[in-house]
Amino acid sequence: MSRVALVTGGTRGIGAAIAKALQAASYKVGANYGGNDEAAKKFNAETGIAVFKWDVSSHEACAAGTKAVEAALGPVEVLVNNAGITRDAMFHRMTPEQWVAVVNTNLNSLFNMCRPVIEGMRARKFGRIVNISSINGQKGQMGQTNYSAAKAGELGFTKALAQESAKSGITVNAICPGYINTEMVQAVPKDVLEKNILPLIPVGRLGEPEEIARCVVFLASDDAGFITGSTMTVNGAQYLT
Repeated sequence: MSRVALVTGGTRGIGAAIAKALQAASYKVGANYGGNDEAAKKFNAETGIAVFKWDVSSHEACAAGTKAVEAALGPVEVLVNNAGITRDAMFHRMTPEQWVAVVNTNLNSLFNMCRPVIEGMRARKFGRIVNISSINGQKGQMGQTNYSAAKAGELGFTKALAQESAKSGITVNAICPGYINTEMVQAVPKDVLEKNILPLIPVGRLGEPEEIARCVVFLASDDAGFITGSTMTVNGAQYLT
């Protein structure tokens, strides 16, 4: 019987690639999204993957949304926390709203999403949680104190929950992508990309969403049962830890 996987921010970019890769690996997949109805409708039509709309920054919405996913597909056995936003600004100009929005969506969402599923995973003695962090949570990034703080917090969350959950057959790992070829990066002017970004990446290219997705599929598998509390760095050697 196919295991059930839930991917937040799962209808676009890296999240969409993850959802499709899990589907190809025979998981029953639910994809959460926050606001782009048109993109979600197109994704569903193209893939047949069930889509569910809610705001991951709201604990109540996550509890209700997860319940809807489990009613439709079955108990969530694999959770991929991928949803995230940016509200970039230099810190001396950053507003409280920009700080709170990013921390709520990128970090507090991990509590909001894991809490509704963790007890079921513990009872079943199996679970896979994969948190999509960022290279900027490892090294920091100018103009992104909010984003870098939230993504670094994801790594601490991952390590702590992994230790708590190990004896219950649950693994908790993080992936830190570097520059990935998504809509957001494609919007960067070509000259900036070629002069300022690609020279920083030793392999000489952007990563592809599917490369992150393959890492998730591995971490979700039975083969990765001895890997927990780990951070997988996927950035073309741009930043090594």
